[in-house]
Amino acid sequence: QVRLVESGGGLVQTGGSLTLSCTAPGTIVNFNTMGWYRQAPGKQREMVATITSTGNTNYADSVKGRFTISRDNAKNTVYLQMNSLKPEDTAVYYCNIRRFEIPRYDYWGQGAQVTVSS
Repeated sequence: QVRLVESGGGLVQTGGSLTLSCTAPGTIVNFNTMGWYRQAPGKQREMVATITSTGNTNYADSVKGRFTISRDNAKNTVYLQMNSLKPEDTAVYYCNIRRFEIPRYDYWGQGAQVTVSS
């Protein structure tokens, strides 16, 4: 079982910033897509942002212009810089790494709580 190590969650006031990071083991096969998803209480998990190994990014409309996803391929690490946070950003944020070509895989982090107070 591959373990993704997440860090950076916490409590912040409206308008504040947080940075999440997630590191995959060095043995994982490259050329993958890394991303962040979130799940608020009573809601389904939703995509926040993804980034391919070549740097192509995709964002949910609700976070465009406020969140930035990036990755360091040498460190197998993906980051999520979150600015101008709103109470509706409160959720558990999950890191994901997946590869669609063989060898395929799809791994999830344990989740990091982000709470934005009003």
